[in-house]
Amino acid sequence: MGINKESDVTANLQIGPTSLGMVRIYLEGEGIDLPLDFDPEEAEEIAEELRAAAMRAREMGKRK
Repeated sequence: MGINKESDVTANLQIGPTSLGMVRIYLEGEGIDLPLDFDPEEAEEIAEELRAAAMRAREMGKRK
């Protein structure tokens, strides 16, 4: 499945700090239970990528 392909899969996403000073992105769905831990610097990079993708998506939505 590519990033631009629609899907009917539903999942829950949780994001928060761990007791070890990491940032956890926790993904839970049918048949998947995936904790992903990142150090704070990596988490900030991911946040920047999310913001940039949101801005691009917003621009693409305005063109339609």
